[in-house]
Amino acid sequence: MSVAVVILNYNGRKFLANFLPIVLENTPDATIYVADNGSKDDSLHLLATSFPQVSVISWAENLGYAGGYNYALGQIKADYYVLMNSDIAPRKGWLAPLLAHFEANPLLGAAQPYLLDYQKSEYFEYAGAAGGYWDSYGYPFCRGRLFDTLEKSEGQYATATVNWATGACLMVRADVYQKVGGLDAYLFAHMEEIDLCWRMQRAGYTIAAVAESEVLHVGGGTLNKENPFKTYLNFRNNLILLYKNLEPSQRFFTIFFRMIFDGIAGIKFLTEGKFSSFTAILKAHYGFYVYLFSVKEKHNLPADLQKIWPQSYQGSILKAYFLQGKKKFNQLKF
Repeated sequence: MSVAVVILNYNGRKFLANFLPIVLENTPDATIYVADNGSKDDSLHLLATSFPQVSVISWAENLGYAGGYNYALGQIKADYYVLMNSDIAPRKGWLAPLLAHFEANPLLGAAQPYLLDYQKSEYFEYAGAAGGYWDSYGYPFCRGRLFDTLEKSEGQYATATVNWATGACLMVRADVYQKVGGLDAYLFAHMEEIDLCWRMQRAGYTIAAVAESEVLHVGGGTLNKENPFKTYLNFRNNLILLYKNLEPSQRFFTIFFRMIFDGIAGIKFLTEGKFSSFTAILKAHYGFYVYLFSVKEKHNLPADLQKIWPQSYQGSILKAYFLQGKKKFNQLKF
């Protein structure tokens, strides 16, 4: 089985210099690609002079995470793709358990290794931890990470079927990726892997997080947590993926209440003096309406592939975390 590890790069020379040698050393059983997403720094010069063994695909403009990967993967032939951030340091032997899990599970569409914090490797990392879920209002969370509370990795979470796998290091079955339409380029960045995994499940495939595979992740390499554009994308895209993937009978009320919760979050930002974040939420809601009423051809699962409406956590993660004081995933009742 052929595996292509594809690192999407945007002005990430520093990360390529630091992490690409680790990827090459610890991934002898795959072909490594760097897909340059319109970088303006000297990333391409670095790749040509220091990493001639790495295959490079480049284009002139930043297409975002989703558009960039769709463009790059369309030019790569492999049985499996690994979509890997440039700030990932994979541990030795990380790929084999993922590949074995795919080979043992023919309906597995996507999977992730466990993400650990690069600075504090005994802890899970925010962007995916040990595999993700969403609650009844569409809020994403992970085993090992609820909101900003990160757990130590102490073997408490075994390999399991989950609802979404992190885009920071996402392995997908190539034919399934193409069958469900790939990533939604309209989303640009953030939440696009959740949308992809949701569509895969609607088509009858499963998603997994594999405990025997571990990578270290820096996080925030392109947009840091406080960046208003990141806030805008997260809030807008979460509403879009709910509209796209919820069972039609659940759409209106789920999105209605979710927008109320977004308003409460906006008020909290105001009280904290985070005016740019407050404005980002307003722009996100406007952006959702633009999508709803102006985007005629919405990127979604073809009707002939629709098989099931997947379920996740039926409670409210907001209530569990903030009102009931449940700070760890294993305190939740599914």
